Amino acid sequence: MMSRIFALLLLCLLPFGAQAEQVVAALSQTRVSVNANFDGSEILVFGAVKRDKPVPTDSPLDVIITVAGPEQVETIRRKDRRFGIWINVEAQVIGHTPTFYTVASTRPIADILPPLTDSLWKITADKRILPAMRGNPAREALIELRQKDDLYRTREGEVVLSADTLFDTSIALPANIVEGAYATRIFLVRDGEVIDSYGTSINVQKVGIERWLYNLAYSQALIYGLMALAIAALSGWAASEVFRLIRR
Repeated sequence: MMSRIFALLLLCLLPFGAQAEQVVAALSQTRVSVNANFDGSEILVFGAVKRDKPVPTDSPLDVIITVAGPEQVETIRRKDRRFGIWINVEAQVIGHTPTFYTVASTRPIADILPPLTDSLWKITADKRILPAMRGNPAREALIELRQKDDLYRTREGEVVLSADTLFDTSIALPANIVEGAYATRIFLVRDGEVIDSYGTSINVQKVGIERWLYNLAYSQALIYGLMALAIAALSGWAASEVFRLIRR
């Protein structure tokens, strides 16, 4: 970790092009292994601002960090009470949406980003998650469900910026994340404009028996189904034998 921080500081001292302020960043880890004991992971995002001039004092500098999980197509079902029971009465397929989305910033985002800049860069969840469907009950239900599952989060004021140069924050990945690439973006914002951005990714992958079962389910669905039926039948037979022995 210290070697990475030292390398970032060295990069900040190197000359570069016409861009006045440039972000240089790294992650504490870029791979997360998911096994049977996985209960979440915490990723440290840190970096520095490289400059060829003194730190501007006429306006504050802010840092915004976003992490977006793999996209999936979701089906949202509406329930209604019919004849005394709750049943699904309507379903709507929602287009590709990130399974995980978190935004961390140095200050409240409303004080950093004007709506136009937010729309251009798709930073906040409202601008990133199907903005064309804003107000649609299915979209709002999807966002609410993922917020309850701790998959969509906004963490204002949790990016620490020191001397307008060094920044860091931690991103918590919950235990219920899905496998895939988690796109990470870092934005430098001044006067309501994004002056630089940096992108990388975190690779989340199943390992061990979980990986084998996952591959089997998707590549050999018939074998996976037959194996599941065999295990269920064997479990039922074993349970019946245990009860039969107990009754003797």
